[in-house]
Amino acid sequence: MSSDVRFTDFKSDKQPTWCPGCGDFGTMNGMMKALANTGNDPDNTFVVAGIGCSGKIGTYMHSYALHGVHGRALPVGTGVKLANPNLEVMVAGGDGDGYSIGVGHFIHAVRRNVDMTYIVMDNRIYGLTKGQASPTSREDFETSTTPDGPKQPPVNPLALALSAGATFIAQSFSSDAMRHAEIVQEAIEHDGFGFVNVFSPCVTFNDVDTYDYFRDSLVDVADTDHDRSDYDAAKEIIMDMDKEYQGVLYQNEAADSYEQSHGVTENTAEIPDGAPEGAMDLVREFY
Repeated sequence: MSSDVRFTDFKSDKQPTWCPGCGDFGTMNGMMKALANTGNDPDNTFVVAGIGCSGKIGTYMHSYALHGVHGRALPVGTGVKLANPNLEVMVAGGDGDGYSIGVGHFIHAVRRNVDMTYIVMDNRIYGLTKGQASPTSREDFETSTTPDGPKQPPVNPLALALSAGATFIAQSFSSDAMRHAEIVQEAIEHDGFGFVNVFSPCVTFNDVDTYDYFRDSLVDVADTDHDRSDYDAAKEIIMDMDKEYQGVLYQNEAADSYEQSHGVTENTAEIPDGAPEGAMDLVREFY
């Protein structure tokens, strides 16, 4: 790790194709700032992403990266981290990718408590496929495929994480740049599975959960007397359906990470025999 790494060192030369104003720009910028602030560098960072608007984030960041398949980013990230525990592994996805087809992997990744960071860009809609309701969409959210709304309550990812035994649960807002970066940094520094649900508005297909909505409704737990180590207090906030919260909602610093409890300390990753010289440099250049 380097102490003089800069935020810009994590920027690739690929230009994002997200819609102008997309919340994913702010989400990614906060991730890069947090990585730099924790002393990581691109050569020590591996970003895994799935499918959706968030899926190409590894292309836009300068690091090792893998753009996987729908809902399967977490098992890939787990494998990378356990093969080389010296890497800083960050998994990125969207609400559809993570809380629909990938929800089973999410729950078990929480249970294992592998020391990596999971960032979910929650825009409460399927953006890449042009505006269908997602698992976190409101019950009455009208789309072209659900003109009367999904007619089912939204998934509460924070509650899923808490019930599965999460040791770090946080929520942030991509437009609150400094606070978002601080929260992601805390997730990286947490010794275990750091989960951050990020409100990342879709300006093209979601005219309900907008920047203005989150600015007006968010309550930062840093401005309250919330005790992040208190499970019952965290449960009360997480189950409060009338408010939107940001900050670290729960943290259990006493729990051992998977690596600690299973004695995973050594890098067991190997480049296969026959791989051409400079192959890993080519992989990094591609991403």
